[in-house]
Amino acid sequence: MGHVFDSDTEVTRRPDGAYGAQITDRWNGLHGMPLGSYGLAISIRALAEHMALRDPLSVSAHFLRPVEVGPAEVHTEHIRSGRRMATGQASLSQNGKERLRAIATFTDLGQFDGRTSLLGERPQLPPPEECVDPLDGVALPNISGLERVDYRMAEAPGWLRGAPGGTSVCNVYMRFREERELDPLALLYFWDAMAPVVLDMGEAPSTTVEATAHVRCRPASGWLA
Repeated sequence: MGHVFDSDTEVTRRPDGAYGAQITDRWNGLHGMPLGSYGLAISIRALAEHMALRDPLSVSAHFLRPVEVGPAEVHTEHIRSGRRMATGQASLSQNGKERLRAIATFTDLGQFDGRTSLLGERPQLPPPEECVDPLDGVALPNISGLERVDYRMAEAPGWLRGAPGGTSVCNVYMRFREERELDPLALLYFWDAMAPVVLDMGEAPSTTVEATAHVRCRPASGWLA
């Protein structure tokens, strides 16, 4: 039996060329509804089905309406294919209303070579075994996504202790609770699977209107920092 992330992002090609999918309630966020990045992962999986290259390299998505639990359909469009990159567009709809639209460029990340420039440092975190589980003893009902993802931080964030620290930075380790190696598709979910940084600024959760993700390599095994 496969991992729940794989089964919950599964898409089926229909005779009309669109892809059918089922949005589950297992990836809900703070608003008690499925995370937008969960819908994005489904959309990109559908788009990758008929692209010559399968690894998402650059993905830009506009979140038009919240995705809901229930059936969904994804319409895909192939825009261009080259020797090293291919670009397409995906639109996820439910009940006749478009929920999100994404344009993505795909590649084969295993074929990347040449010069590499590291212009930013990784998050400054102790080793995972020296960190704390910020959700230990914390009850956050209706956020089912927390049952699927494991977190570690140097210390529990201020907002969770009732004392927001006023910073817009969140350094955290993440991984699936049920063992599964990370891949580029999972990264498109994980970027939205942490608490909004505005919480530690003393504000209510924000609404994501647009997001762009650049995937530069396939993730290593273990914790994602």
